Amino acid sequence: MIPNLNLVPFVSVDHMMKLVLQVGVERFLSELAGYVEEDFRRWESFDKTPRVASHSADGVIELMPTSDGRTYGFKYVNGHPKNTREGRQTVTAFGVLSDVATGYPVLMSEMTILTALRTAATSAVVARHLAPKDAACMAIIGNGAQAEFQALAFKALLGIKRLRLYDIDPAATAKCLRNLAGRGFDITACRSTEEAVEGAQIVTTVTADKQYATILTDNMVGAGIHINAVGGDCPGKTELHRDILLRSDIFVEYTPQTRIEGEIQQLAADHPVTELWQVMTGAAPGRRDARQITLFDSVGFATEDFSALRYVRDKLAGTGLYQDLDMLADPDEPRDLFGMILRAAKPAPLAAA
Repeated sequence: MIPNLNLVPFVSVDHMMKLVLQVGVERFLSELAGYVEEDFRRWESFDKTPRVASHSADGVIELMPTSDGRTYGFKYVNGHPKNTREGRQTVTAFGVLSDVATGYPVLMSEMTILTALRTAATSAVVARHLAPKDAACMAIIGNGAQAEFQALAFKALLGIKRLRLYDIDPAATAKCLRNLAGRGFDITACRSTEEAVEGAQIVTTVTADKQYATILTDNMVGAGIHINAVGGDCPGKTELHRDILLRSDIFVEYTPQTRIEGEIQQLAADHPVTELWQVMTGAAPGRRDARQITLFDSVGFATEDFSALRYVRDKLAGTGLYQDLDMLADPDEPRDLFGMILRAAKPAPLAAA
């Protein structure tokens, strides 16, 4: 795919959209989920660190790095809830994969769309291990940019076709209804969170405001529910009442990061949680019985971005859905970088007649 190692394949927003449509959204989500689970199963081979975050009054800018010893990856991502008031995205991102042996980047990609896809794929693959086996209905509280991806991932991986939607902004729910029309769902638009969770075996919360919010209260959560808590993903931002956490078995990606950013920032530092890789490898149980309340305290972790970039790189061959960027200096003599600059000033030789 890359005949010149000094040129870096770049997947633009336009190319990413075309790749998703060429593969098919649900197939893309299903295949991406396979990569995510594969990398969780080899969890111990990765370098792991909580994301490096720069917080401000307006939002956060983060770097999310990891490596499996052969390939290095990172994502640059922001989270600015106020952006929507100015017609901008709350979250934007791009990512890079590099060859550990040379340090050369081998892929650069937009990750605003890809992050939405990998977040939904991760939610669904986790739910395969934690949700009730007979789950048929999901409530989605918060119908913004992530909602459709969550719905399609749960349909593709768990067969969920009944949705109950609620957002404090009715226009967001109307948007979600339009975008999911004709995709095989039975959808109910609800007037409150309480109404939305009625009859749902899975509850996904995916709200954007950076505050200690109570999207779900304890009385809304009955026995046997699986909660997919996606929106609480930085310090000072939560969605669930603390009492729900105390009644639930809590599953996390990487404990040191989730203690800082997830719902469990409300709990004592020694409150027991289970990491997902332990469930996926059989080292720890997931759902044990029909009355158990399971909670995926999702904050997003670097291995998931690594998985997404790996997947995209593997899908690009033969598609032409990338462009080569001239990002890496390539002097004739590796030590003569200045000479390379001087030679750029010389006119190109004339072609032979």
